[in-house]
Amino acid sequence: MNIEEMVREQAREAKASSRRLAVTPSPVKDAALRAMADALEENASAILAANAEDMEAAWKKGMPRAMLDRLRLDEKRILGMADGIRQTAMLPDPIGEGEMETIRPNGLEIRRVKVPIGVIGIIYEARPNVTADAAALCLKSGNAALLRGGSEALKSNRAISAILSFAAEAAGVPKGALQFIDSPSRDAVGVMMNCTGLLDVIIPRGGAGLIKRVVAESVVPVIETGAGICHTFVDEGADLDMALRIALNAKTSRPAVCNAMETLLVHERVAKDFLPKMAAAMRKKDVELRGDVATRAVVSDMAEATEEDWATEYDDLILSVKVVKNLDEAIAHINQYNTGHSETIVTNDLNHAHRFQREVDAAAVYVNASTRFTDGFEFGFGAEIGISTQKLHARGPMGLNELTSTKYLIFGEGQIRE
Repeated sequence: MNIEEMVREQAREAKASSRRLAVTPSPVKDAALRAMADALEENASAILAANAEDMEAAWKKGMPRAMLDRLRLDEKRILGMADGIRQTAMLPDPIGEGEMETIRPNGLEIRRVKVPIGVIGIIYEARPNVTADAAALCLKSGNAALLRGGSEALKSNRAISAILSFAAEAAGVPKGALQFIDSPSRDAVGVMMNCTGLLDVIIPRGGAGLIKRVVAESVVPVIETGAGICHTFVDEGADLDMALRIALNAKTSRPAVCNAMETLLVHERVAKDFLPKMAAAMRKKDVELRGDVATRAVVSDMAEATEEDWATEYDDLILSVKVVKNLDEAIAHINQYNTGHSETIVTNDLNHAHRFQREVDAAAVYVNASTRFTDGFEFGFGAEIGISTQKLHARGPMGLNELTSTKYLIFGEGQIRE
């Protein structure tokens, strides 16, 4: 069986099972999720062994350290995956939830309820935790899933998906509801993008190249996610100690994730006080700094930032820094270069805070907090399927509600339209 036949056969199996999963009772789904979480913990050693093989191969190929961090699993991360699944089990089931109810003058009773989307195809790169998050959210929301992880995480994803699907089916989930494409072939992505009638939507998670390709080439509907050129703006009058803590966290806690800061904007009135402290702290964390002319006038031993830097998602310990004249210039810069992900202002001016939140065009806009909080787990969604940076249907961290569609249920008593 070639790759196209294999992928299409898996998609057909997922489609068939999606009809049964859509009407699977909540207690069955929740029991399956708890069984999946238990199975991850019970089989942690097998997952870690598979991940160690992926890590060794990736290191030999020269994978950047930021990507290696995304790929790496340890006991704490596996426990986090299991905890996310358990939290998902405890969340209310959105399926069948009423969104609208009205009675028309002719007596028709019209109700709109949430229903599963159907079959969700998820294409992602070197983050094996996505396998668990996606499986849990799709199952809870009544959707079948066809997962295609990156070749660099193939052994990790193979182990995780096998453990999860076995546990789910043993707990009563329809066979075939959780599908994993067990092949390193990049042709699988092309096949998925052409599975009209089988896949209802595709969600890409990964670098800008992957996302752009899927958005440009897929004939299956796409929810665009992920790319994060996130900014922190230190306003005049800001608490500079707070600003430094926020900036350090946003850049260095996990530089390879999409909610990490890539550009720091500093008001000119606090630049002389803030920039030297910021530069010293960032360098202690091995961050490479690239600044504009005004920034380098204060911190001279900094590389020059180019136009390309403002439009780059580094996914690494690299930070571009720019001094701005005022709030207007900060907002204009952000709206020109951001990707609609997450932005934050550090300020003591409530009017500036409100203006920033009102005028910055992004899925998540913060005041006095790190952009690193843009995450389904942190927002109380359990796990997340991704961070949507588009404006249609879903925006921001995508939890259960974002994985549903709607259906109108109409009751009549013999009404006909004249």
